[in-house]
Amino acid sequence: MTHILAIDQGTTSSRAILFDKDMHPLRTAQQEFTQHFPNSGWVEHDPDEIWDSVVATCRDAVEGRDVTAIGITNQRETTLVWDRVTGAPIHNAIVWQDRRTAERCSELKAQGHEALITERTGLLLDPYFSATKLAWILDNVEGARARAEAGELVFGTVDTFLIWRLTDGASHVTDATNAARTMLYDIKSGQWDKDICGLLNIPMSMLPEVKDCAAKFGVTDLFGDPVPILGVAGDQQAATIGQACFEPSMLKSTYGTGCFALLNTGDTPVTSQNRLLTTIAYQLDGKPTYALEGSIFIAGAAVQWLRDGLGIIDNAAETTSLADAADPAQEVILVPAFTGMGAPYWDADCRGAIFGLTRGSGPKEFARAALEAVGFQTRDLLEAMQSDMGAGGNAVLRVDGGMAASDWAMQFLSDINDAQVDRPTVLETTALGAAWLAGMKAGVYPDQAGFAEAWALEHRFTPKMDANTRAARYAGWKDAVSRTLSQ
Repeated sequence: MTHILAIDQGTTSSRAILFDKDMHPLRTAQQEFTQHFPNSGWVEHDPDEIWDSVVATCRDAVEGRDVTAIGITNQRETTLVWDRVTGAPIHNAIVWQDRRTAERCSELKAQGHEALITERTGLLLDPYFSATKLAWILDNVEGARARAEAGELVFGTVDTFLIWRLTDGASHVTDATNAARTMLYDIKSGQWDKDICGLLNIPMSMLPEVKDCAAKFGVTDLFGDPVPILGVAGDQQAATIGQACFEPSMLKSTYGTGCFALLNTGDTPVTSQNRLLTTIAYQLDGKPTYALEGSIFIAGAAVQWLRDGLGIIDNAAETTSLADAADPAQEVILVPAFTGMGAPYWDADCRGAIFGLTRGSGPKEFARAALEAVGFQTRDLLEAMQSDMGAGGNAVLRVDGGMAASDWAMQFLSDINDAQVDRPTVLETTALGAAWLAGMKAGVYPDQAGFAEAWALEHRFTPKMDANTRAARYAGWKDAVSRTLSQ
C-alpha cells in the first residue's frame, strides 16, 4: 500500500501521522517535550529533545510499514544554529514566542529600518521572527560569530534542522513559507536579502537553500529503506493548504498554542495598513501565492495556563463544561498577553491581565474567559483583514487545530464575529497539508483541484448572538486591551 508520513513538529509536542493512499490518517503518535523559560519572556526548546521526539513518534506511526514519501510541517520562526560538520546545536532553540530581542527591535525601529524590512519581507520589525533571534545567538554564545564567519555554523528553522538530521547533513534546505518568516527573505524576489543580513551582521553562508513547498528536499534512511522528503511548509501555511484555501479571498484560522488566520490574496502581495503580515501562503512550480496573516500568540496556551499554571483543570476538555456553567452576569475578560500581544497590536512589552473580577469569580469564569479570548482576538484580525481588502462582513472561516474541536469555543467564535464557521471532517489539516504536498509531488495524491474537491464539512456554526450583545461584548474587550497595552 501507499503510505505518506507527515511530521508535524509543533511548539509543545511532536506528532507523526501516517496517511493512506486516500489521504485518510491511519495511525498517529504524539510526544510532548520540555518548555524552558530561562527568563521572563524567554522561551526555549532543547533541539536534541525535539529530534528525539520526532524520531520516536515517526517510528511509532510507521510501525514497519513502507513509506512512499515524507512531508514536514513545523513551528515557524523558532531559531536554531548548529555545527556544519557535527550537527551539534550551539544553543537551545529560541522559540517563536520568545521576546528577548524586543529591545534590539526597538533600537532598529528608532534607527528607521522597519520600512525597508516591511517592504522586502512583508513582516513587521518584531522579536517574533527569526532574524533578531539568530543575531542574538551570534552575539551571546561564546565564539559563535567567529565560527559563523569562518563558515563553521549553519542556521535553520525547525524544518531545516530536521531535514539536516534526517539526511545526515546532506541537505541544508528550507521552503519558501519558512524562509518568508525569518525576516531575512525578500518575498517578491524570492532571495535572501543581503541588506537585511548586513544590517544584523548575519553571514549569508549560514542560510539554507530555499525550495518550493513540493520539491526534493533530500532522502532519509532513518526508518529503513530510503524515503524521499517531498513536502515542507510552515505549520500555518500547511493548514491553509490542508483546508484547500487555494482561491483568493479564502480564509482559514488555526487554533493551537497560538491562533493564526491566513487570507489568500493570490498572486498579489497586499501591504497591510493594519499591521497584519504579508507572507507567502505556499509556493508551487516556482510561483508564490501570497496571504495576509494575523498572528495571535496565545490561544490554546491560555487553556494550558489554566491547567499547568493555575491547576484549575486537569485537561482541556473540562473548559467547555466549566464555561457552560459560568455565571452569565459576570463579564470576566482575560487578555492573554503572556508574551506580549500579536496582530494587530504588536506590543512586545505588555503582559496578561484579567478584568471584571468579583468575589464570585472562580474557575468557571476563568475557563469561559480563556475560550472567549480566542474569539475576541480573532475578531481583531478579521476586522483588520476586511479593512485591508476593502471588504466587510459575511466572512466564512474554515477552522482547525485542537481548540476547533470545542463546540462552545467555535459557537462563540461565530457569535462574536457574526461569521459562518466551518469545521472540516479532518481537523488534522496541518499534517494533511504536509502529507498532500509530499503525496502530490510523489504522484500518488490528486492535484490542487482534486484535493479541493475532497474537502468535507463536519459542522457549520452560525451566529446566534444578537447584534447589541455582540457590540457590547466586543466593546468590553477593546477597553480591556487598551488598559493592557504598554503604550
